[in-house]
Amino acid sequence: MNNILAIVGRPNVGKSTLYNRLIGERQSIVDDESGVTRDRQYGSSVWNGKTFTVVDTGGFVKGSEDIFEKAIRSQVEIAIDEAQVIVFMVDVTTGITDLDEEVARMLRRTDKPVFLAVNKVDNNQTLLEANEFWSLGFENTFFLSSITGGGTGDLLDSITEQLEEAVPLESALPKFAIVGRPNVGKSSFVNALLGEERNIVTEIAGTTRDSINTHYKKFDKEFLLIDTAGIRKKAKVSENLEFYSVMRAIKAIEDCDVCILIIDARTGMEAQDMKIFSLAQKRNKGIMILANKWDLMDKETNTARDQEEEIRKKIAPFNDVPILFVSVLEKQRIFKAIEMALEVEQNRKQKIKTSVLNEFIQEAMDKFSPPAHRGKFVKIKYATQLPTYFPAFAFFCNYPKHIKESYRNYIENQLREQFNFKGVPIAIFFRKK
Repeated sequence: MNNILAIVGRPNVGKSTLYNRLIGERQSIVDDESGVTRDRQYGSSVWNGKTFTVVDTGGFVKGSEDIFEKAIRSQVEIAIDEAQVIVFMVDVTTGITDLDEEVARMLRRTDKPVFLAVNKVDNNQTLLEANEFWSLGFENTFFLSSITGGGTGDLLDSITEQLEEAVPLESALPKFAIVGRPNVGKSSFVNALLGEERNIVTEIAGTTRDSINTHYKKFDKEFLLIDTAGIRKKAKVSENLEFYSVMRAIKAIEDCDVCILIIDARTGMEAQDMKIFSLAQKRNKGIMILANKWDLMDKETNTARDQEEEIRKKIAPFNDVPILFVSVLEKQRIFKAIEMALEVEQNRKQKIKTSVLNEFIQEAMDKFSPPAHRGKFVKIKYATQLPTYFPAFAFFCNYPKHIKESYRNYIENQLREQFNFKGVPIAIFFRKK
């Protein structure tokens, strides 16, 4: 089950401010100029023990007034198709506009839970004015001030009641998601692996029909491929291709064990690639990077080593990730890519015996002991691997709060050196003995 919450509405109603509140980072550029949320907006949020991905649609609209309206309409359609819960945001200071009315009409037709968030309600006067929004006909209507955070807790309580527990895609087979920006060669990669034109591949970005999970069983290898490309209606493509592909990538990342992130070797890791990478990392998925179109590179001026260094710099500090230069067109190294993905999946599943782990931590502390805090010695007494579906470790110590970030990084690097966690994010917790 993919828990995706999409925030829709006109520009400047406060979508980015609410988004920042929900994911707890000031990630959007918030400005009074219309449509200034330039960044692609999606991030992880946890509330009442449920984890969900928040998508702020504001980052995906460009262009003049009339394009704005068209783009917003098509975003609402995509959100209705792809999100599990929709927050429709309006602004009490402007009252109900024609565009609000139109979005409301579209949203009333869906069976999915829609929450109307009337923003900028921060005094008695605006509270009175906010009542006119009940006329839009949404049972779940909330008055809030996303700048101060007033009312957001109640909204979130209601939303999380509607979110289902995230149930992973049921399959004993490894699940690989093919993710990346439009037109980097995701569909061609799938076709090259399967040896059949299962996707319609053309030069126009976003021509793949829909995401399909494919069972691969050849050459003694077996896994599920979650292919994320997919555009349903041509009309949605041109304006909101990026928004659509992001929604798709999020869903695939939720469902997979390993993300195969395909980038264009000619442009390297771009901002959008970094967003997908960090989302996969936050979700504790295995990750590997395929730099495609290597056949088009001028090898005199670009060596694979230089390119790889560039990519590792960008993904630091988590740069223990397999990077492979491939040409899908020439079927160069694509089976090597699958071998690597299978290896990453094994690394993600590995369990380390408690006795081995405690021996390891003893050696790591002998090499470099935790810095003392105010004259008190910090000592790790015991370590264990937690029973999670990705590698997570608890280290029990006398002063867990005083373990510095640098020491946490040291422990992680030592773990990676000692045991093979290539391509796998590790979670480390220090707890009171």
